[in-house]
Amino acid sequence: MIIVRIVLVIILFLVGNPGSAVAGEAVASIDYSLLRYGEIVPQLLEIGYSGKETLVYDVSWTGGIKIGELHLQVNVLDNHAGEYEIRAEVTTKNGAIDLLYPIEDLHVTKVRGPKRLPYHYEIWQKEGFNYRAHRVIEFDQEHGKIKYTKNNKIEGIFQVEGETNNEFSSFFNSRLMEFAIGGRFIVPTFADKKRNEVIVNAVARRDFEETLLGPVTAVEIMPIMNFKGLYDKKGDTVIWYTDDECRVPVLINSKIVIGSLTAELVAYDNPACSRYAAIERKTEKKK
Repeated sequence: MIIVRIVLVIILFLVGNPGSAVAGEAVASIDYSLLRYGEIVPQLLEIGYSGKETLVYDVSWTGGIKIGELHLQVNVLDNHAGEYEIRAEVTTKNGAIDLLYPIEDLHVTKVRGPKRLPYHYEIWQKEGFNYRAHRVIEFDQEHGKIKYTKNNKIEGIFQVEGETNNEFSSFFNSRLMEFAIGGRFIVPTFADKKRNEVIVNAVARRDFEETLLGPVTAVEIMPIMNFKGLYDKKGDTVIWYTDDECRVPVLINSKIVIGSLTAELVAYDNPACSRYAAIERKTEKKK
């Protein structure tokens, strides 16, 4: 079920292309010493971490065949000042492959501090008819220690140099950084049991005539990765964020061995973003 595995990849944003010779050469040729670490623009925090944002995506294969959904939320944690929860639900419900290989994965990342760095990451995986897993990753950002537990068994305690994100905080934090077209910056990310320096490229601007939000101008972002993360990855991935203070990711596209996968925004709500009204998901027609 290679298509199913790649669905999970596009959903997780940091989808580089470790299996690609082109990507490998690109990473090898980069002088990291010349790159800066990305920094969150303070003015964007109020909207990006309003604590009330919801985004829903349909994930489709080439030709518009829907195979899954992604539900994202950024919630403020009650009784925990300055702490937030990034909640991501991955499902094949309402998709063409659900009867063959159902997926119900839940990822919860808790972040805090001005850099919104993770301190707790928990994953519940339900894939196929038999596979079940529960993972917990605890981040001690101050001392550079990361504890990884799977199914209540400690898999390892890792020492890293410097602060780090996980895959989800990388996605939400990088969108709040400065996008200079033609420029690039680094977002450190813990995956594959080590700290990786992810390069984020701001490629170009593009006008979309039709999106859930209406006509928008978006910035095309392409990450360069050299790790697999929780799911295997193949092919280039591009994310388009609205070029405004709300930085809404309206579209994600990932090339795969056969065709491509697209995640399209189908519902959005963020009271802190006055530019776009809340739009509920349209009821799907029964086939």
